[in-house]
Amino acid sequence: MEFFLQGLTMGLAYVAPIGLQNLFVINTALTREKGRVFLTALIVIFFDVTLALACFYGIGAVMERSPLLERLVLLAGSLIVMYIGVGLMRAKDSLKKTDVDMPLWRVASTACVVTWFNPQALIDGTMMLGAFKASLSPAGANSFVFGVAAASALWFFGLSAALSLFSAKFTDRTLRVINLVCGAVVFFYGAKLLRNFIGLVFGL
Repeated sequence: MEFFLQGLTMGLAYVAPIGLQNLFVINTALTREKGRVFLTALIVIFFDVTLALACFYGIGAVMERSPLLERLVLLAGSLIVMYIGVGLMRAKDSLKKTDVDMPLWRVASTACVVTWFNPQALIDGTMMLGAFKASLSPAGANSFVFGVAAASALWFFGLSAALSLFSAKFTDRTLRVINLVCGAVVFFYGAKLLRNFIGLVFGL
């Protein structure tokens, strides 16, 4: 139980800060019907947990042995993050709009992009979760990563439920402001990653 609680606490600290996953869930909760909101949360949880497992059990070792792969992930990720930021700033969603015909493959692909194609999530996850694994016994490691997975489910379902309950307090103008602010932050985040890539390649 001790390792599970440690993983739960660590997992909440890992997913709680505003990031691409949270922005995706927030926008969905404010603009879609409740059934789609919780289905989206479930899909995001799936990709978040699989990423955590990959980071915990060794994706960092692959990237450490291949500087070229690390740079390619950084470049591709930065461009994708900037593209998502521009999309958010240009979005003109309405709170009255319910996109019930949005195919599930599109929800899944977007959730995959904001999770697995986020180089910072790969790096942070590898550094934090990999460091914990190195200090735990096999039995303790399994309990710890189960706690991390539980934290992901608790956070994203809780976030979806809270926003769905209070969505009536939001207006189209509020959503527009949120999209602009979040889009600008995400674009800046992507630009910073691109700058890191340029620094690695050209030593600037």
